[in-house]
Amino acid sequence: MKTKFLQAVLIMASLHGAAQKAATVFGNVQIYPGASVTAVGDFSITSTGNFINNGTLYAKANVNNSQASMTAGTGTLYLNGTTQQTVGGTAAFKTANLTTANAAGVLLNTDLSVSGMHTFSSGQIFTAAAPTYLIYESGSSYSGDNDAAHVVGWVKKNGSSSFAFPVGNTTVERTIQLSSLSAASSFAVNYFRTTPNRFQLASGFVQVDSSEYWQVNEISGGTATVTLNWNNNKVPFFNWSLADIRVAGYNGANWIPQGGTATGNTATTGTISSSQLSSFNLFTFGATSYVLPLRLLSFTAKRGQNDVGISWKVADEKDVAYYAVERSDNGFNFYPLTQLFAHNSGNVEGYTCTDYAAITTAAYYRLKWTNTNGTAAYSSVVKVDGAIENNALALQFNPVKDRLVLLASPQLKGLFQFRIFSATAQLVQTGRVTIEGGGRYELPLTGTMPPGNYTINISDASQSFTLKFVVR
Repeated sequence: MKTKFLQAVLIMASLHGAAQKAATVFGNVQIYPGASVTAVGDFSITSTGNFINNGTLYAKANVNNSQASMTAGTGTLYLNGTTQQTVGGTAAFKTANLTTANAAGVLLNTDLSVSGMHTFSSGQIFTAAAPTYLIYESGSSYSGDNDAAHVVGWVKKNGSSSFAFPVGNTTVERTIQLSSLSAASSFAVNYFRTTPNRFQLASGFVQVDSSEYWQVNEISGGTATVTLNWNNNKVPFFNWSLADIRVAGYNGANWIPQGGTATGNTATTGTISSSQLSSFNLFTFGATSYVLPLRLLSFTAKRGQNDVGISWKVADEKDVAYYAVERSDNGFNFYPLTQLFAHNSGNVEGYTCTDYAAITTAAYYRLKWTNTNGTAAYSSVVKVDGAIENNALALQFNPVKDRLVLLASPQLKGLFQFRIFSATAQLVQTGRVTIEGGGRYELPLTGTMPPGNYTINISDASQSFTLKFVVR
């Protein structure tokens, strides 16, 4: 491959170069303010090169630097290729401003240092296992970060100002902030899933978050405060009481409480800041007590004369805001009937309410309880059969599969004949059933009855009942 040698000082006010082949800097090369260069092929600086960017360098391919004394200049480096780009070489590549606009991502095989503004436009930045770092120098900042544009790997920050590290994994961004720095410092941070050694707990902790943690390495400096945040939509968070949450730090042997007062909602988002720390390692969330899940001992609904009585019993009731009884008239769409506040005694508690507007057909009930942190849970659905009038018959289930289940009123007695007709009035089954003062009676269907609409006529010498049903 041929190489384009850039050995002259670029002093033109506006240079728009487009090299399809690799460009290598061996001598003095400067991009002046207002000038721009587009490197379509790899752009490399050798150990003898002296490159200063005070304008704009658009890099479409890989960038390499072996210039040990490289200065950041005042210009902007655009990494805006269409396939994954790498930043390599034996020395850190330094730039004043950086724009990463490559949806395929950027891989750092050497450090990339930013002293001004970094704009995340698209794509993630990956650091090598060596490790390598995206370095934010003192006074630098960034914008545009999100779940699709952040650093998957190590971020280093130099300086004494507060800083939120734009780290995460390939799916979500999960920042961590260092603030209240006592001196100019250098910190390196990375984010990981699946917390290690989570059962090694110091006194004061009963549990730590098993889903995520941050590694914070202090390279130099003084003390600082660590601020963690949770986002239940990104990483499921524990149903802890806010008052029980602490910052948890790993000291190499155990997870220890590192202080903090949590704010927010464990069902959505929240934050917590540690006390001022002088030692740094791994950090996640910890809890000083368990939140035992509510135990629903029973939930029943029984039809009365003109209403339905509903009752339930619970245990381990704590931090429950209220209960809501919900009804459905079709088994699918539920709506609230009534709401009761929880006692939160911690003992076994019983609750009752009445549906005074009960429907005469089959109805479905369920219980919803909402915790003080906004989370909610539901009971299983309980079905109440339709009311049966005097001397009446009803179907318990409809549609059916291989049998009909008849519900008879207590006054209904006798030997009845039944006939089943198809939708075209064809007689498909006959038989007899003896009803003895109400109850539940099963009529098996013939195995040849195909799915469709049917009618059953049940009669004796003095009365007749016609019911429609569907075979699935």
